[in-house]
Amino acid sequence: MTTQTVRLHRVLRATPERVYRAFLNAEAMAKWLPPNGFTGKVHEMDAKVGGHYKMSFTNFTTDDSQSFGGEYLELVPNERLRYNGVFDNPNLPGTMQTTVTLRAVFCGTELNVVQEGIPEVIPAEACYLGWQESLVLLAKLVEAEIRQ
Repeated sequence: MTTQTVRLHRVLRATPERVYRAFLNAEAMAKWLPPNGFTGKVHEMDAKVGGHYKMSFTNFTTDDSQSFGGEYLELVPNERLRYNGVFDNPNLPGTMQTTVTLRAVFCGTELNVVQEGIPEVIPAEACYLGWQESLVLLAKLVEAEIRQ
């Protein structure tokens, strides 16, 4: 079975603490992770090493849904997250691993995402496009400065 890897890089105008929290808060994940045209639902999130998560994305046009879940493998607060993921759909086999690294820079946070083990049936370009759309939504969430 052939798999693929995608790598993404962004600089966000937000602190590493804020970006890190957006990856481990269920409501935040449901808001920013689904790419354009999809809604998201977090069914389970136990954000600790060895803890599990379960999510689903639903295509707003077709109402088709894909669910996936996995385990948190490494959590270094405000610096690094590593987790695996498996689709419930048997046509999307294998285990993916996602590593997110955060580094404070003078204007915010440098974010690097590496996702490995993407099933070959998912075109790498589609995965890049989805992540790019999601990262735009992440920036909108974490960069917003809302005063009380």
